[in-house]
Amino acid sequence: EWTMKTSIVFLLCISVFPGFSHGRVVREDETGFAECNVFFPGQVPPEGFTEPFHVKICQQYNKEPRFATLYSTKDKIPLYSAFKSTKPAQSEEENWLVEPQIDDPENDLHEMVHEANIGGTVANLGANQALTSDYVGSGYERGLLNPSLLNEEDFQVATYTLTNAVPLSPALSKSWHRDIGKVVEQALIPHCSKVDHLYLLAGAIPSSVQVKGKVSVPESLWLAACCDAPEGWSLGLVKKINDENSLSDLTVRELEKQLLPGVHLFKGNCGEDRQSQEKREAVLQVVSQIRSGEEVGASNNQETKESGWVRRVAGIIATPFIKLLELIIYIFVELVKFVFYFLWLVVKRVVGTILDGVYNLWNGMVSYLKAVSMVLISIPYDVGRVIINIFLGFLQIVQDVVSLTYKILSIPVGFILHLAAFPYHSICAIPSVLKDMATGIGGTFALVIDATATVLHGFYYLAGHIVKRFVPKGSSDD
Repeated sequence: EWTMKTSIVFLLCISVFPGFSHGRVVREDETGFAECNVFFPGQVPPEGFTEPFHVKICQQYNKEPRFATLYSTKDKIPLYSAFKSTKPAQSEEENWLVEPQIDDPENDLHEMVHEANIGGTVANLGANQALTSDYVGSGYERGLLNPSLLNEEDFQVATYTLTNAVPLSPALSKSWHRDIGKVVEQALIPHCSKVDHLYLLAGAIPSSVQVKGKVSVPESLWLAACCDAPEGWSLGLVKKINDENSLSDLTVRELEKQLLPGVHLFKGNCGEDRQSQEKREAVLQVVSQIRSGEEVGASNNQETKESGWVRRVAGIIATPFIKLLELIIYIFVELVKFVFYFLWLVVKRVVGTILDGVYNLWNGMVSYLKAVSMVLISIPYDVGRVIINIFLGFLQIVQDVVSLTYKILSIPVGFILHLAAFPYHSICAIPSVLKDMATGIGGTFALVIDATATVLHGFYYLAGHIVKRFVPKGSSDD
């Protein structure tokens, strides 16, 4: 009954509030992301993400597809979100949602809902996805892969879902949204002749670091852009998690090598072999200016067109040195990370051993003190029990002595009493015996008299009867 009431309230919320955001988990038998395939060039999603814990979600709002997300139920974060840039709207209040069917595929809730409104209607909630409680007190923010600031109002609300969020530090989250916003608005959109042909993929590479032992912190964030209009081009950007100011540009193929083996982000690599190098260089120039903190305007774009060949030549000359420097820095950073990781393992092992020893010593001391305390407590109890047993034994001895004395004394006392009472009973019995004898003799004599009288009376009666029968009646009554 409670579940039915909750479902009714949920349906009423959908009908009353038109701004309710929802999504749909795509079944395995469906092609790609179903209605959300429109967010990929040629409606072909990236290939190579084939793990069983990779879940495809078509994120919707007002029953319209807004963007697509590939979610990892193992890492509890999205691997990428695919979207198109729309006219930005004013930032709205965050209203976070969760996807019920990721945890409970048999659930009747086919739409994303507010976590607080789910109640007990979803089984195993949080088993396959991150929840708001996983971020509370962790020091990490829910960083959006598809930033809300790049979307218009209807699209913007749909981005505030935990299936589109990864754990980021506040500074990194701010710099990621700032840099991606500038790159899309100032570098990508102005250099794609058809904005509706600009496809964006924002993703994260999971690491072994986890928030509360559940949600993976990204190792790095990346953005892949594809403009498949005439004079098309593609571009990849990577931001390291340990450097909020980093923003490295690379080709889509180079970006794919940093992801899972066999991954292809865009169909035909977005025509990378026939791309307009001039367009790509112009985009890279703006990205470089954004990275260095310069303002990009119309005059800079015009200047880029006029002096593009100079920058290309300078870029061709400087690129090998820059790449070499980046390689050296990368090797150095990795070595430093390895050294610190090794030291951390050593310190962890030593500290763990010390803590285990202290813990075992503490347990031994506690057990010893507990045993000693129990013994000390039991001593008064045992002494008291012994004293009581001695007293009870003494009482038993006294009782036995008294009982034995009574039995010994009771034998002569009874005999003397009976012996003393014999003359009394014997002498006193003589009058009673004489009385009984007199009574018996008197009774016998009376019985003889009565018997004699009775016999005589009988003879008299018989003689009278005979006389009356056989003697004739006379004149008189003689």
